[in-house]
Amino acid sequence: MSTPQAGEKQASEKYPRQTPARRASQTTKMLAWAGMDCLRLEAARVVFGERGLRATGSLINAQQEGQEAYSASYSLATTETGVAQRLAVRTAQATGEQHVTLTRTEEGVWLIDHGQGAARNHFGGALDVDLAFSPLFNALPIRRLGLHRGAAAHELAVVFVALPSLEVWRVSQTYRTVSLDEPTAVSISGDSWEVSLTVDADGLVLEYPGLARRV
Repeated sequence: MSTPQAGEKQASEKYPRQTPARRASQTTKMLAWAGMDCLRLEAARVVFGERGLRATGSLINAQQEGQEAYSASYSLATTETGVAQRLAVRTAQATGEQHVTLTRTEEGVWLIDHGQGAARNHFGGALDVDLAFSPLFNALPIRRLGLHRGAAAHELAVVFVALPSLEVWRVSQTYRTVSLDEPTAVSISGDSWEVSLTVDADGLVLEYPGLARRV
């Protein structure tokens, strides 16, 4: 048996092979949410473990006053500890298509690429990413911090991606456990707003009042 070279050993430690036990601990769900404020639908295939997850999904938003209809597709991956690792989003409107890719490096630097080269930003040390109008993304800090399993409150820096413009900026949000009864309730608040949403036993959103409800 040959002895692995140093580079090979480092690579295997950085990207460990997925063992049968690790695969068995993963769960796959197909989820869907219907908009409560307008005609909007989101569907996502989610593969999740203890805290991390991978997801592919899409949103369809009907035409509203002052805004044309659009669709958005996304691919999301976090580390096993739940820290956002990569998000790719593509939107389509009658006026054209656009895309953005966000990648968080091991050094904590975010690379934002709209197809013209990547810009670098620390975003205040943000570990989570949030996609506008998507309840799925609220699960990231909830699962990473275990707010659906133990009462706590955390003020967070979050990388926000707007739809359909795909503009990216940092926001400050506070996530707080409201109740551990079934269903669990977690509040999210900003400078001038607060909403209490319900989540299931996996920390995935059941209802985001005024925005969407799982169907």
